[in-house]
Amino acid sequence: MLSRSASLTNGHFFNAVLAAGDPYLGDGSVDLGDVILAIAKAIIAFVVLLVAVMLMVWFERKVVSRLQNRIGPNVAGPFGILQTLADGIKLFFKEDIIPTRADRFVFQLAPYLALVPAFLTFTIIPIAGDFSDGQNGAVTIFGRETFVQVADLPVGILFFLAMSSLAVYGIMLAGWSSGSKYPLLGSVRASAQAISYEAALGLSLASVLLVAGSLSTNEIVQAQAGEGFGGIIPRWNLIVTGLIPFVVFVISGTAELNRPPFDFVEAEQELVGGFHTEYSSIRFSLFFLAEFMNTVTMSAIIVTLFLGGPAGPNFGFLPGWLWGFVWFFLKLLIFLFMFVWFRATLPRLRYDQLMDLGWKVLIPLSLAWLLLLAAIRQARNGVWEYGGSAFNSTLLALAIGTGLTVIGVGLLGLAIRSARDERLRAAGLVAVAGVSDSGLEGED
Repeated sequence: MLSRSASLTNGHFFNAVLAAGDPYLGDGSVDLGDVILAIAKAIIAFVVLLVAVMLMVWFERKVVSRLQNRIGPNVAGPFGILQTLADGIKLFFKEDIIPTRADRFVFQLAPYLALVPAFLTFTIIPIAGDFSDGQNGAVTIFGRETFVQVADLPVGILFFLAMSSLAVYGIMLAGWSSGSKYPLLGSVRASAQAISYEAALGLSLASVLLVAGSLSTNEIVQAQAGEGFGGIIPRWNLIVTGLIPFVVFVISGTAELNRPPFDFVEAEQELVGGFHTEYSSIRFSLFFLAEFMNTVTMSAIIVTLFLGGPAGPNFGFLPGWLWGFVWFFLKLLIFLFMFVWFRATLPRLRYDQLMDLGWKVLIPLSLAWLLLLAAIRQARNGVWEYGGSAFNSTLLALAIGTGLTVIGVGLLGLAIRSARDERLRAAGLVAVAGVSDSGLEGED
């Protein structure tokens, strides 16, 4: 009887999860057509993402070449657009070398651990759909109403955080299993960087969830659709959250992607080649495929969370869902260009500057801003009132929050300065002791 009750409970829970996702699963039952549709969506998303990665590599090489007054690829295909395909074919047929001291199983598995989370993250992103006039972006395919995304998980944002955390394992295990100290140092550095900026990224993401009130990516897009303040300014979370979470998320996302100016994972001057020094052939290319795939995915996540995703005006001469794809693609292109622009212009930071920026600036700033947004939201909802109106309560919360933030920044600055001065004094004492010891030895 106990096992029977447990199975019923699990069944109800499973049906509730299905009902919270795509509309064609709302009845809680799954037939063959639903399975075929889900498999087709996954295959199409995988193909689209691979093509996007191939074009992203070409786009980055062309844009960087133009910014640096070079030509770039121009031989393989029109405008060199097939150069990425040619490089992939070359790498596929190169010799695959596995070091003698390497852990063969982990060494071969690590590239896939870095690649798979990037694709799984892309599955929760809505890339098209009509969100105008209060619609939810659903389209009808073979008589089934569904979203233009592989899956709309009720905890989609938590799934994104989980996948971004799992990607660290691929880098760490690649360096550890290579049997060499240089890849190991590169993987330790990369893991410390990713874990450090994961905290700031999560706190900035919490501000978006506080405003949207949902973990579903589709519902986050719906919350940003429609007209905003004055009928002109959109209701994007970029504006609603006050810009600070967006800036923190972009900086943290760049560090998570190991892209310039945070590309310490591949600092050739210090680590030979980073965690993938011992890799060759197709396994070597999988790491770069994962990097560019993560770039496309992170740009799509930023568009979804802060710029309304596919939501935008519908001018009528195209199907509504196609307008959603047009707006999504244009927004995505802006952030892809931004990441390429970073690579072409910004110099690499020192590693201590990287850690200082993450732990001493981004994490306190994102935490303080989250608390400020929470206080303002409480005041606007009338949970507590000052002066008889929610507006006065909001102003009071804003003033108190700003004051506390300024005080916190001042105290943090004093603590950092005190720690630095103490460290310099300790270093000076050590130096003096070393000079006196050497002088005494010379006299003896």
